[in-house]
Amino acid sequence: MNRLQFFTPVRISRGQESPAEEIDSVAEAMEFLRRWPIGRRGPVYQCAVNCCSAALAGRMSAEEARKAFTGFARITRLLDDDMALPIGGGNVDSVHALRR
Repeated sequence: MNRLQFFTPVRISRGQESPAEEIDSVAEAMEFLRRWPIGRRGPVYQCAVNCCSAALAGRMSAEEARKAFTGFARITRLLDDDMALPIGGGNVDSVHALRR
């Protein structure tokens, strides 16, 4: 496994019309961020870019960069709903109760 590969991909959803996109590595996350519209780049975007850059330079792990990218995807409402579930599935009813 490549040291820049994510253990679990980050699923990005751009709406029901488009299929979900899986981001599998720091390099793919960085490419996604480079294409992000300039007018929508804020502090969470910059944090994700900084973390991905640090991982590419070997100063941060791929999983730490993944966490920052996942946070960016969540804040921008691109994170696929399936990613919000706890690892192992968890109790779906309790997850939905927390969202209310």
